[in-house]
Amino acid sequence: MNPKLLPQRALRALALPAAAALLSGAALAQIGPAPTSSSLNATAGSFAVSTSNVSLPRGFGGGTIYYPSTAGRYGLVAISPGFTATESSIAWLGRRLATHGLVVITINTNTTLDQPGSRATQLMAALSHVVNNASSTVRSRVDSTRQAVAGHSMGGGGALIAAEDNPTLKAALPLTPWNTTTSFTRVRVPTLIVGADGDTVASVAAHARPFYASLPATTPKAYAELNGASHFTPNSTNTPIGRYGVAWMKRFVDADTRYSPFLCGAPHDSYATRTLFDRYDKNCPY
Repeated sequence: MNPKLLPQRALRALALPAAAALLSGAALAQIGPAPTSSSLNATAGSFAVSTSNVSLPRGFGGGTIYYPSTAGRYGLVAISPGFTATESSIAWLGRRLATHGLVVITINTNTTLDQPGSRATQLMAALSHVVNNASSTVRSRVDSTRQAVAGHSMGGGGALIAAEDNPTLKAALPLTPWNTTTSFTRVRVPTLIVGADGDTVASVAAHARPFYASLPATTPKAYAELNGASHFTPNSTNTPIGRYGVAWMKRFVDADTRYSPFLCGAPHDSYATRTLFDRYDKNCPY
């Protein structure tokens, strides 16, 4: 039927299902092939990746931008390293996310001793840099409405603070996070926290677990506690972190519901065994 012949009331009725789909979290952009357990476990996704170095920016200490070589508009993620570390410690994750269709900046902090609050501010400065000051090629790849943060250790604590202070972010991924504050009741950003059972720097009892418990029940959230892992496990290529990090970012940055089963459904249930995780808590469905 020709829409021009329909009365306005009927047109509005036709529009309601589309609006409801958006509000319910239906996929806004299915970027890349449908995920499988094999593709998420692999060390790289299907996108070829280019890089751009960032030197002497405002607000953070520089870094590297990983972006899909294929033209398009992709979500944007900033990742902070931990205390005394540099961007090289989280470079593997930046590239891994980019190969699944995301633009990622891994940052150096202004000093390696910067605390979580400062790292939160620098994560947001890095996102702003990519959107406004990166090369024209990089800027052409970015959908500025879809931004997220991640970080290791104090960088993970910074990611939690950034998520609490910037509710328009689409996702947060704190990895063995450290922070003196354990209450994040104002976070509205979907957050996956990864802890390590053998962490002697930021013990899960004092950090990751109370961080997760404090997140509101109404905020999409998950807590993965790695079995046989240490505080520094996120500094090396790690299949569970890569798998769940990609799935989380794609589900909430892209709003791609194809990734939901790998966080809540049968593929997750068959993978998240006690061999890999001491515990995996979540408030599915999402």
